[in-house]
Amino acid sequence: MNKQKLVLVGNGMAGVRCIEEILKIDRERFEITVFGSEPHPNYNRILLSKVLQGDTTIEDITINDWNWYQENNIQLFTGETVIRIDTEQQVVYTDQNRQVEYDRLILATGSLPFILPVPGADKEGVTAFRDIKDCERMIETANQYKKASVIGGGLLGLEAARGLLNLGMEVNVIHIFDCLMERQLDPTASQMLRRELEKQGMNFLLEKQTEEIIGGERVEGIRFKDGTEVATDLVVMAVGVRPNVQLAKDSGISVNRGIVVNDYMETNTPNVYAVGECAEHRGIVYGLVAPLYEQGKALAEKICGVHGKSYEGTVVSTQLKVSGVDVFSAGQFVDNEETKSFKVHDEINGIYKKILVCDNKIVGAVLFGDISEGPKLLEMINRQAAADELNQVFQSSSEESGDNIAAAMPINQIVCSCNNVTKGAIMQAVYSQGFTTVQQIAKCTKASSSCGGCKPLVAAILEHARENDVELTVEKETICSCTTLSHDEVVQEIQEKRLTHVKEVMFVLGWKNEEGCSTCRPALNYYLGMIHPTEYEEDQDSLSVSERMLANIQADGTYSVVPRMYGGVTNAEELRRIANVVEKYEIPLVKLTGGQRIDLLGIKKEDLPNVWADLDMPSGYSYGKSLRTVKTCVGSRYCRFGTQDSIELGIALEKKFERIQTPNKVKMSVSACPRNCAESGIKDLGIVGVEHGWELYVGGNGGTHVQAGQLLCTVATEEEVMEMAGAFLQYYRETANYSERTSKWIERVGLEHVREVLFDKENREVLMERLEIAISNSKDPWKEVLGNKEIQEEVYGNKNDPLTKEAISTSK
Repeated sequence: MNKQKLVLVGNGMAGVRCIEEILKIDRERFEITVFGSEPHPNYNRILLSKVLQGDTTIEDITINDWNWYQENNIQLFTGETVIRIDTEQQVVYTDQNRQVEYDRLILATGSLPFILPVPGADKEGVTAFRDIKDCERMIETANQYKKASVIGGGLLGLEAARGLLNLGMEVNVIHIFDCLMERQLDPTASQMLRRELEKQGMNFLLEKQTEEIIGGERVEGIRFKDGTEVATDLVVMAVGVRPNVQLAKDSGISVNRGIVVNDYMETNTPNVYAVGECAEHRGIVYGLVAPLYEQGKALAEKICGVHGKSYEGTVVSTQLKVSGVDVFSAGQFVDNEETKSFKVHDEINGIYKKILVCDNKIVGAVLFGDISEGPKLLEMINRQAAADELNQVFQSSSEESGDNIAAAMPINQIVCSCNNVTKGAIMQAVYSQGFTTVQQIAKCTKASSSCGGCKPLVAAILEHARENDVELTVEKETICSCTTLSHDEVVQEIQEKRLTHVKEVMFVLGWKNEEGCSTCRPALNYYLGMIHPTEYEEDQDSLSVSERMLANIQADGTYSVVPRMYGGVTNAEELRRIANVVEKYEIPLVKLTGGQRIDLLGIKKEDLPNVWADLDMPSGYSYGKSLRTVKTCVGSRYCRFGTQDSIELGIALEKKFERIQTPNKVKMSVSACPRNCAESGIKDLGIVGVEHGWELYVGGNGGTHVQAGQLLCTVATEEEVMEMAGAFLQYYRETANYSERTSKWIERVGLEHVREVLFDKENREVLMERLEIAISNSKDPWKEVLGNKEIQEEVYGNKNDPLTKEAISTSK
């Protein structure tokens, strides 16, 4: 299959995160080209202040190094800017005279620093603080000069001021408003922050409006509109940013303040998308990490054809350490006539907490000094929690240690809001990988790797997990009440102790009920067959009554028989045999099923062997935990919309996997085109024909809890479909709990994990080898029954079978 050409304009955090999400979904779908104006690989722009302050290096803030692009077959052009887009021919042009065609184009051009349009703004010594080059320029200036002025009292300006202090400069912070960080803090928190920063050596000139930057070729001072002046050798403009939209505007793409996008990050131009600080969604342009990453995920799913969540906006939150001072804000934090607030103001310890309530719902919060409740408050704001839940937030003392805070947090609480990482994910990484540093956790889970605001909390959780030897308190699901062992533990014990029989397992592993029950015995029977495919003889006493009878028991004690029709296809001869059987055995109901088969209902138990003998058709295994059906549309043979031969592939799949036992029933379907007539989107394995290939969807369920399938991958040939389907089935067989459907299994282990296993060629080959062993050792049970009168008498001659009575009773 020819890969589609995907071009990303912008090598920043939002755009490259979107590429990462695309690679997780389908790494073979696109031929990817990335253009970046800077001569660097992707780095964390937020942490530039740490470089300026001397706390870290440029290498340390690199997110994806040069090797990452090579390993993922991404063509990267650094120091090269896209200057024109031909949206009709779908070609981008660069300032290096390069032309690249695209099938899909993502604009992630970010934002540009706003430079005040005042006289003297072009003098030497005036700089923005936006990229690595700006950072290097400021460090060089500090080696020669001593007086610096930062225009802008927002977060970026304060971080720049802290860095310049660390470089030995005298620093004035100039701000047009009377409060610092007015977009994140209320006046009380802002005043507290100012006092703390003044102690560190910053000097603040508030309510000052710059009129002119004075000096010769180089800056010497700043004159304000009130007539006052301040001497300076360096001016850092940190007064805000504006979306970088000129390229889009020149190309006829709809632009307002930013590039206008819908909930799927689509622009008004076909096959052109926008994400990050350049994008305007529902009238809002976001500048924080969390919403940009959420946009990237939504776009990745859209561009890969996955039916995922659209982007509906973000409750903006900020959790930061400003020059060593912890601050947090989220949602609405400024009082008005419609709000009421809970406040704690401890001036002695420098702690301030304010939570706003509107219509009895928590709508916003500001924290200063102690921000440990920040993640919990953000979760409450997002779900609009009731005000009476605030009692639990204020129960903890402001002097509570980080370890106690970490211990008190619920496992599912979000710690890193930028990357949506929970406490449980961090602790799991510590236990499973033996991590000892925050850096290791960040690399594995991405927690603290973006804005860094949650770094202290991540460190506290790490310390709590290591020093107290805590274990994750996840409730263990036992097989049944006969044992205290989980499914995984039983499988491990069978393998380690080389157990080979159901009763042996129950005896050795100390079953409470020596005979087991109808829940655990079938599970043990399955696990033994899966672990020992060539040696194990199925335990008939551990089968359900339907499995023993090889037919589905009905509420009245009769049975239904479903002969297999490969791919839903039959012929005149089979239909005649079915009709003859219906008449001969006076079968009261003949029903077409949703799986494109014929169900014969109301058959007496004693007639079952003769019914199957007269039908002379394979069983459809409607009673078993195995492959039930492969539903197909008519496909390209007859349908004018069909792009592939769905019938041929459906029949091949069904014949290949028809007798393989699985943890629960498995349903497949093959649709010849994206119109999806065979309902491939709600099957355990659904296959959809597309131009030049097939899309594979997994984990769908059309039952009580409808679950849409998720895109596993796209392949080019039927052979690749068979290989990927087989590897998927075998991995499900080996790692799912007995009775666990594929939808629940994927929810538990994660689609990304399944992809990691199946996309590895060696893993696929090993899984297919084990599947072939299982297939070669599978037997057709009806051949054994029809050829053995003793088995027929034993199974079908007992009219007082207690299993039958139990099954009828349960069904009623």
